[in-house]
Amino acid sequence: MTIIIQQPQLEVEAKEISCETNELVLDGGFAMPKLESHGGFESPDINSFGHSFRDYDAESERQKTVEEFYRQNHINQTYDFVKKMREKYGKLDKLEMSIWECCELLNEVVDDSDPDLDEPQIEHLLQTAEAIRKDNPTEDWLHLTALIHDLGKVLLLPSFGGLPQWAVVGDTFPLGCAFDESIVHHKYFKDNPDTYNPAYNTKNGVYQEGCGLDNVVMSWGHDDYMYLVAKENGTTLPSAALFIIRYHSFYPLHRAGAYTHLMNEEDKENLNWLKIFNKYDLYSKSKVRIDVEKVKPYYLSLIEKYFPAKLKW
Repeated sequence: MTIIIQQPQLEVEAKEISCETNELVLDGGFAMPKLESHGGFESPDINSFGHSFRDYDAESERQKTVEEFYRQNHINQTYDFVKKMREKYGKLDKLEMSIWECCELLNEVVDDSDPDLDEPQIEHLLQTAEAIRKDNPTEDWLHLTALIHDLGKVLLLPSFGGLPQWAVVGDTFPLGCAFDESIVHHKYFKDNPDTYNPAYNTKNGVYQEGCGLDNVVMSWGHDDYMYLVAKENGTTLPSAALFIIRYHSFYPLHRAGAYTHLMNEEDKENLNWLKIFNKYDLYSKSKVRIDVEKVKPYYLSLIEKYFPAKLKW
């Protein structure tokens, strides 16, 4: 099945709606933070810890945990390490289960790299999906993409090898070329052996301009793993969905504009959807709880539409 999707118009972030309140309640009981006068999702100013979103310098115990995470991540994520991880986990020989079963597994996961959230990941998945659903009601593929985008974090669990946090979560970046200074806590790359490898420490490294991100080795984590799971299990989601899943943590690209010289035309088109998605992925994190059972039937119908009943993981 081929899914045809129109390119989003980035200069128009939301549809006009009439409202008398700055709070919307979705099917799951999730209250949107606030509405602009023209309607649509507006980013809140602070996260659940009282700090600005993605503020990696704010003084708190949470921030100390995050910085230590990135120190380990930047030292250990190397070109050779990623090649080994892709070969190992690309076999998809850990478990067989449905998408929803994997969503429930994520209740056991808390992401140490995230300065904005310390709740179980299933809460974040549904917050993101429901926020997108409210503003983009006809793009059901995007609702499902939001639900599943972080499922690769099951790599943290013992049944998936119990990988350390630095090998599963956090911002992603290319290996095999120079580490761009826009990468958060860039200073810790001084202890990464790839920094001193002449094959890897130039702008292009082992790549050619315009080669396409599909040919670029990214730091290993939940993004790349979930992309492999979806692709190898024959999902019928459009290419924009797979792009979002694979690169939603690639903040140096979609926030700082780094590494664009490696993109091809399809990447540039899909990046428009990723930028829309990221607004919800980042800013819908909230302490508000969602009625999972109420929204579950809708997401089960999307899973049935775009995925087989059981997947290899």
